[in-house]
Amino acid sequence: MTPTTDKGPASSPSPQPSPSPSRGTLDLAWKIFLPVAIGLGVVAWLFHREFNIEVWRSIDFTPRVIACIALAWLFMIGRDFGLSWRFRTITDRDLSWAQAIKVNMLCEFTSCVTPSAVGGSALGMVYMNREGIELGRATTLMLTTLFLDELFFVLSVPVVIMLIPYRELFGFDHSAFTTGLQTVFWIVYCGIALWTLLLFLGILVRPRAIHRGLLRLFSLGFLKRWRDQVDTLGANMEAAGASLRRRPLKWWLETFSGTALSWCSRYLVVNALFLAFVPSAPQLVVFGRQFVVWVVLMVSPTPGSAGISEWLFTTYYGDLIGSAAMALVIALFWRIISYYIYLIIGACIVPGWIKNSFRKK
Repeated sequence: MTPTTDKGPASSPSPQPSPSPSRGTLDLAWKIFLPVAIGLGVVAWLFHREFNIEVWRSIDFTPRVIACIALAWLFMIGRDFGLSWRFRTITDRDLSWAQAIKVNMLCEFTSCVTPSAVGGSALGMVYMNREGIELGRATTLMLTTLFLDELFFVLSVPVVIMLIPYRELFGFDHSAFTTGLQTVFWIVYCGIALWTLLLFLGILVRPRAIHRGLLRLFSLGFLKRWRDQVDTLGANMEAAGASLRRRPLKWWLETFSGTALSWCSRYLVVNALFLAFVPSAPQLVVFGRQFVVWVVLMVSPTPGSAGISEWLFTTYYGDLIGSAAMALVIALFWRIISYYIYLIIGACIVPGWIKNSFRKK
């Protein structure tokens, strides 16, 4: 009913019009595809500067090359299987396989259209909520996936450093690029390690004490502006900890296995492409360098690391390939399999998801 006052209906506030699904779709499309267009423009400029058509013509697509490219696609499917498996496990199978795959694809699409520092998990709790998971629970579950991802990086990098000689991992030269790469990598890695330690203490060891400590810290000076967000983070860590501390070892092994499978499969995409185009390259070094690439790309400011990914790949792997043009060919296949395909899938899924969201609203 329309609210009334003592002065009659004439003075009643007008009802606010609800946003239509079509307008919501257009607004979201504008916010999504504008940064994507900027990122693709950087990619086009890079290819215009470096690409040599003669290198492409010299590639012989033999059965072995085609099989290796197919293997790269298979590894990417393995990555999606690992993440969907993890969504199924952390929700105690409340998400069906179809729902888990849908949530995973939506998260990956979000990663493609936002800066890497934001990531696809920023809206993961919303996607799970639309699939029937209570919002508060979905928030704690996404905090759990964040902790698992960071834990995998923190534990894996020392193993990679032990298995691969340091100079082979970062490159043999002493150029400004190599020096800068090492600096950025270790700064970001230390940040990830500290963040993982905070999550570990805040979720599994002393959630209430960490929550209070953060509130005290963010009550000082200019930090006050983030106090509300930190309070929310602390409350989410307490809620997540209350759930995770009751989990059996089997649950932890399954969720971490899904995490490890997804990341290793993502890295092995590059190994398969090197087997196709540069079979003489040392596969362990190719695999280990992916850890460096993804750690550095965590601070990329462009949507889905567009432009920066291609430049970093061609420069970093250049000493293993020997040709800048061939490096761009491999980078192109890599980005098609690990990035552009998710833009296409997301473009197909997101409009229907928006319509369903408005309908439920």
